[in-house]
Amino acid sequence: MRYDPEELKSIVGKNTYAVWIDMLRELVPDSRTHRLAPMIAGMLQYAANIVEEKYGDDLEEDSVAFLLTNPPDYFDPEEGHELLGVIQHLFDDAGVEYQRYSSRGEGYSIAEDALYEFIHWYDMPWEA
Repeated sequence: MRYDPEELKSIVGKNTYAVWIDMLRELVPDSRTHRLAPMIAGMLQYAANIVEEKYGDDLEEDSVAFLLTNPPDYFDPEEGHELLGVIQHLFDDAGVEYQRYSSRGEGYSIAEDALYEFIHWYDMPWEA
């Protein structure tokens, strides 16, 4: 599936997108992933809400709008790679890294963690 990562900017508007980029540029270098991932997932949830209000169900399947309103049912980076690319594009626009290493030298991705948080936005373990 091909998508235009710039579509997120058109969904939320240039001003909002610019604020998001400034936030990432400022916060990512010194912040912890467990704080960043839910924030980024919230950005995507906001965009998904705009899509639902603006377009309803009339979406092209190869659009970012479709990806935001039809995320995978479970976290699988292989299945969610298109949406992962949208998140990575946010980091690229901000000029900050989404790949990190733990104190034990293990690699991980803030972008993948943000995707996980977005997919599980409404999951409440205590309600299961």
